Amino acid sequence: MDLTHRWASRCKEYFNKNKKEHLLFGIVQGGMHLELREESLNFISKQDFDGIALGGLSVGEPKEEKTKILKHLAPLLPEDKPHYVMGVGTPEELVEGVRYGIDMFDCVIPTRNARNGFIYTSTGIVKIRNSEHKKSTKPIDENCDCYTCKNFSRAYLHHLDKANEILASTLMSICSLHTFNKLMQDMRSSLEENKFEEFVDSFYDMRDLKKPKL
Repeated sequence: MDLTHRWASRCKEYFNKNKKEHLLFGIVQGGMHLELREESLNFISKQDFDGIALGGLSVGEPKEEKTKILKHLAPLLPEDKPHYVMGVGTPEELVEGVRYGIDMFDCVIPTRNARNGFIYTSTGIVKIRNSEHKKSTKPIDENCDCYTCKNFSRAYLHHLDKANEILASTLMSICSLHTFNKLMQDMRSSLEENKFEEFVDSFYDMRDLKKPKL
């Protein structure tokens, strides 16, 4: 980790000398080791990066391990910097992350999974390749106002996917991306209105899932 931190210092030094109109985030590493994570966070925080990124939480670690890291680091994150978890994740992971004080995420899941027939909706995942959708005239998500849901049925998307039409990937990606964008918008609104935990309750109820304890 010493090598990683020296690299971070060199990056920050170069960035300060050649600063453009963009921002530089420092990345907290340390694997699943709490003491190394804390050491890395302390070092990165002292470098005065524009934001704090948490790396190494999207490469196959068990969910329990990721939650353990977030829970441990959450009270230690500097309050005056944006917090970013790299490569995460599912809607459930986004909601959990925000509950632990995370502001930003990035992930290929919405489009990668859509290309494989898994579409994210306001109530969970629709597996469009299942035969139950073969003759369904319903939209993917009756609560969604995206281009796909307003114009195409499950049966049509099922047909496109079975026929290996590239349009299937496009239309399903549109719906999944809309779902993720709407989720982030709703979380921001609920935070501004001081109703975030009410939103979280509704989020898990709509998916028939148990709300995790912090």
